[in-house]
Amino acid sequence: MIETLFRKYQYILKKIDKITYKRYFFDIVDFSERLIGIVGARGIGKTTFLLQYLDDLNLKEHQKLYFSVDSIIASDASLFEIAESFNLSGGKVLVIDEIHKYKNFEIELKEIYDFLDIQVIFSGSSAIVLEHKKADLSRRATIYRVKGLSFKEFLELKLDTKFNSYKLEDILQNHIDIAKNISQKIKPIEYFKEYLKVGVYPFYFETPNTYYSKLEETINTVIESDLPIVFNIEPSNISKLKKLVYYVCTAKPYELNITSLAKKIGIDRKTLYQYIHYLTLGDILLKILPNAKGDSIFTKPSKLYLNNSNLNYAYCDLLEIGTIREEFFAFQLNRFYEIKYPKQGDFLVENKYTFEIGGKSKSFNQIKDLPNSYIAADDIEIGFGNKIPLWLFGFLY
Repeated sequence: MIETLFRKYQYILKKIDKITYKRYFFDIVDFSERLIGIVGARGIGKTTFLLQYLDDLNLKEHQKLYFSVDSIIASDASLFEIAESFNLSGGKVLVIDEIHKYKNFEIELKEIYDFLDIQVIFSGSSAIVLEHKKADLSRRATIYRVKGLSFKEFLELKLDTKFNSYKLEDILQNHIDIAKNISQKIKPIEYFKEYLKVGVYPFYFETPNTYYSKLEETINTVIESDLPIVFNIEPSNISKLKKLVYYVCTAKPYELNITSLAKKIGIDRKTLYQYIHYLTLGDILLKILPNAKGDSIFTKPSKLYLNNSNLNYAYCDLLEIGTIREEFFAFQLNRFYEIKYPKQGDFLVENKYTFEIGGKSKSFNQIKDLPNSYIAADDIEIGFGNKIPLWLFGFLY
C-alpha cells in the first residue's frame, strides 16, 4: 500500500513543479508542531500548500509522503496502519488530504500522535467537519482555518509583483502613505472590480473562462456531499440548503427575517439556525453577530452574507453594490479580527473601531459622534483623515 501511495505522490508532485507562488499559510503555520490541521473552503489552495511544504523539506524522498483519503477508501488499510507502515520504513512527515472523508478520523489521528514518532499534517476540503470534531483533537492538534485569496494575494498572482501586508492598526494610522506607496506600483481600482468578481479562488488563474461553472461545482460538492455526510442531513433536504443560499442572495443583510425565511424554505426556525451554522462552517455563508450582551445576543438577528463576493456574482441574479462592499470588508477581516455589527455604523471591529462602508461620497453623518470611527470608501485611490479606501483592507494578509 505504501509503495502505491508513494508512486501516486510522485505523479501529483509533478503537477505543482511550476507553481512557485506561496500563500499566506506559510507565514502562520508553526511547522514545529507534530500534528497540524489545515481547514478551509474547497478550492483555496490547501493541497498545493501541502505539496509545496513537502517538496521544500530537506528530507530523503522516502521520508515524506502525501496521500488523499480518496486513495484508500476502497482499501482495507486504516490511517493508523498506513502511518505505522510509513514510520517503520523510515518515514518522517506524513500529509493526509481530504481527511473528512474518513470515518472517525480523529480517533486514528490521536493514536498516530500518541504511538508513532512522525509529523502529520492533515487537511479537509471544508472547515465544517474539522471544526465540528476538533474538540477531540484539541490537546494534540494545532488547527488553522485558512481563507481564500486576499486582494493583495490576487494582485501578486495576477501581476507577479510582491506587496507588503499590513495590520489593521497600521492601515488606520498610516493609510495615506500606504495607499500612495501601492499606487506608485499599480492602479488598485483598475483591478479591484475584477477581484470582487473572480479573485477569491486561485483556480481562476488556471481556467478563467470556466471559473463560475467550476466555482458552482465546488460549492455544490460541499452542499451535496460534505454537509450530508458530516451532519447526517437527509438527501431530500439538500434542496433546502440551496434555497437558503438563494434567499441570502436576494435579501439585504439587515432584511433577513428568520421566521419568514424558515417558512419560505419549508423548515422550522431551529433547523434553519442549524443550516445557517453548517453553511457558515462550510465557508458558503458569512455570519456577523450583533454587538449585544448576555442572552440578548440570541434574540437579535445576525447579519448574513454569502462568504465572499465571488459567490454573489456566481449565484445571485440581482447584485446589490452595498452588500458587495460590506461583504468584501467582512471577508478580509474575518478570522483575524473580531467583527460585530453595532447600533450605529456597519461594523464594530475588536470592540473598538466603528466602520461605515460606502461609496466615495459616503459621509460621517451616521457615525460622526462615535470615537474611533472610520469610513471605508469604494472608488477612491487615496483617502483623507478617517476616510480610507475600501480596497486597502484587502492588504491585511
